[in-house]
Amino acid sequence: MARLKDFYQKDVVPALMKKFGYKSVMQIPKLDKVVVNVACGEGRDNPKVIEAVVSDLMQITGQKPVLCKAKKSVANFKLREGMTIGAKVTLRGDRMYEFVDRLFSLALPRVRDFRGINPNSFDGRGNYSMGVKEQLIFPEIDYDKIDKVRGMDICLITTANTDEEARELLTLMGAPFAR
Repeated sequence: MARLKDFYQKDVVPALMKKFGYKSVMQIPKLDKVVVNVACGEGRDNPKVIEAVVSDLMQITGQKPVLCKAKKSVANFKLREGMTIGAKVTLRGDRMYEFVDRLFSLALPRVRDFRGINPNSFDGRGNYSMGVKEQLIFPEIDYDKIDKVRGMDICLITTANTDEEARELLTLMGAPFAR
């Protein structure tokens, strides 16, 4: 189940210690959490859309999503404060490692014309963010049961201090960065 977690302990830790010259095991960067977010503005008109998004996120992550509400009213978008406009899941521990393993080894290679993920999508503090255009790349989603193709944001939050450390960590964990 936690194949990637075991791999991290055996292979990633010694490789990072050697490359960056850490003196303590506690200095080694690790994956802290993964946040999967789906925003659906059309959910304000149709509550069935929110149910579909929650269902898809639950199948993909194995965890119940939290509904995101609008913080401010925006007249141009016909949006009032407190309306549900999306859902998100924060994964930690074994579920996080399992999700990242499935993302890197199963889901991303299923993307059409996939050449790798952008190696420049780090935020300067060691966190990586990426967008996925359709939820169909995950094997848990049945093509016949979806009502609409929706994208999602996936943020990998690490304890690394620099982008270089985080890039090396994710590369060792199997992230398919573009060359």
